[in-house]
Amino acid sequence: MAIKPILFNTEMVRAILNGRKTCTRRLVRFLSGENPQWTGYIRDGLMLYNGKNEPCVRKAPYQPGDVLYIRETWTEECEKYYYRADYDSDYLDPCETLSGGYPASCRNHPGCDGCMATSTRIHWRPSIHMPKEAARIWLKVTDVKMERLQEMKPVDVIKEGAYPDCWDCLNTYEESGSQCCYGTEEQCSQCDGVMMEWEKLWNSTIKKSDLDSYGWDANPWVWVIEFERCKKPKGEK
Repeated sequence: MAIKPILFNTEMVRAILNGRKTCTRRLVRFLSGENPQWTGYIRDGLMLYNGKNEPCVRKAPYQPGDVLYIRETWTEECEKYYYRADYDSDYLDPCETLSGGYPASCRNHPGCDGCMATSTRIHWRPSIHMPKEAARIWLKVTDVKMERLQEMKPVDVIKEGAYPDCWDCLNTYEESGSQCCYGTEEQCSQCDGVMMEWEKLWNSTIKKSDLDSYGWDANPWVWVIEFERCKKPKGEK
């Protein structure tokens, strides 16, 4: 078992906290000299092989059993950590602090006359810089597989946590085993909309210069990493 960090944006952190996100997809990284767009690769478990039967990609970043701690947008005040996912706004009320009190320099109080204070912007720090000791969400990897991005079905998009309104459809889908998350044999218009929106969302995470290689239309190879919430391992600070 390895303990590793994983980054999620604020919306995905909220989905995990709400129990709506149980998997994530990450790009498969090819070895130098290999063409990610070549269609002749042979998949064998968690590896792709070229025409010479040589491994072509870097190993999966996570393995079943690994424990992950989430790096999310955060900040620190008075030796306590705060997280962007817990706030609806980037601004605090006049004279307010993250800890809920009022600064010692503020002589005013709520409702006082003549207060000229203005809203204060919270100085959030990038997730990449969040230390392990600040991690509040821990995950255990339950499964890892490799597939083409366009192998996704509507239910896979929902498990990514992107569409909270569709979460209740999962039970129907899993009981019927059909293509549509509503349990019908034909994909409904809402499922079509989910897939179109996911395409836009995926492309928004890819640099414009890389869309031809890793955008939705390129149908890149991805790691499908499934996980569940777990407690912080004993001994971890």
